[in-house]
Amino acid sequence: MSLGRAVGLVLGVAADAVFGDPKRYHPVAGFGRAAAALERKLYRDHQVGGVVHTVVLVGGTVVAGVAAERLGKRSPVVQALTTAAATWIVLGGSSLADEGTAMGRELDGGDLDAARNRLPNLCGREPQRLDTLALAKATVESVAENTSDAVVAPLFWGAVAGVPGLLGYRAANTLDAMVGHRNERYRRFGWAAARLDDVANLLPSRLAALLTVAGAPVVGGSAGEAWRTWRRDAAAHPSPNAGQVEAAFAGALEVRLGGRTVYAHGAEDRPVLGHGRNPDAGHVTRAVELSRVVGASAAAVSAVSALVRPRLRRAFRRRTSA
Repeated sequence: MSLGRAVGLVLGVAADAVFGDPKRYHPVAGFGRAAAALERKLYRDHQVGGVVHTVVLVGGTVVAGVAAERLGKRSPVVQALTTAAATWIVLGGSSLADEGTAMGRELDGGDLDAARNRLPNLCGREPQRLDTLALAKATVESVAENTSDAVVAPLFWGAVAGVPGLLGYRAANTLDAMVGHRNERYRRFGWAAARLDDVANLLPSRLAALLTVAGAPVVGGSAGEAWRTWRRDAAAHPSPNAGQVEAAFAGALEVRLGGRTVYAHGAEDRPVLGHGRNPDAGHVTRAVELSRVVGASAAAVSAVSALVRPRLRRAFRRRTSA
């Protein structure tokens, strides 16, 4: 069934590129409403309620994915179709590129109010307190992080675990975005969702950084600087995962990221990633182009991995049983 999974991943990526997110009745939006409703019932200012919240929602989504995966157990065509549908649902590459492109256009045209109004579509920064340079920096950082979270990671887990991996990862990532914050309300309740998302992104974020290094020359960037900045600066970032791809993007585009970061709940002083100039509208556009390159590379890697992994596993079993 590896062929069905590989074909399904590629078809799902193509659907995301052509159609973008589903316009109505998006399953992820439905999951978000269910998560918010369950939060209202379970919320307590401690970790236990958050653990239950996370286990019920992510576990239930994985179970649904297992049921869908079983539909294609005996048919590569059915497996390809279910994998394609799940991949299309969970990917966010097209919407990320659209938002980043629009932000670059508004910054280039000097429309600061429009850029500030658009920023919440990309990240949780406080836009009204950001000038043009800070908006460009926030956008490049968000494009980099979401390239890993919304494109590379779902494809990675789709190649490893099929439909359960695709849906389970997106459930964990969505919960982290909803409750995995360090503010007073969610510091304890959101702990489980945040830690699960950290674990789920440990390998994909590093794959995203590696693909960024490889893809940097395609957009006129520096592969060498991407590699050096990634290896030197990533660990300084407070996130074990976001810093990987943000550092790689900073080096690839030869800009500086990090520093003072303003959120609605307050400001954080983060280490600087990279040694280049401050990003501008042109760097936002190039970041979007680099995101597309990384996404296409991740699609190819995931499809090949889905094809090769079962064969390698069978060969290993034969060798160990001989």
